[in-house]
Amino acid sequence: HKPTYETMRKSLEAMKTHCLNNGVTDISMPRIGCGLDGLDWNKVSEILGEVFEDTDVKITVYTL
Repeated sequence: HKPTYETMRKSLEAMKTHCLNNGVTDISMPRIGCGLDGLDWNKVSEILGEVFEDTDVKITVYTL
């Protein structure tokens, strides 16, 4: 199934929980959900910022 902004937020919340519970401090990723899945990067980036704003997790996004 293709992601929605709601399912993207839920997945990122789960990722945040995993990071906090396991000492993960750095994440590198592509523009998730924005290629073949068709989500808008500006919206996904906003959700990503909101989810991780109260953490010290550093997120690096790569563009191919």
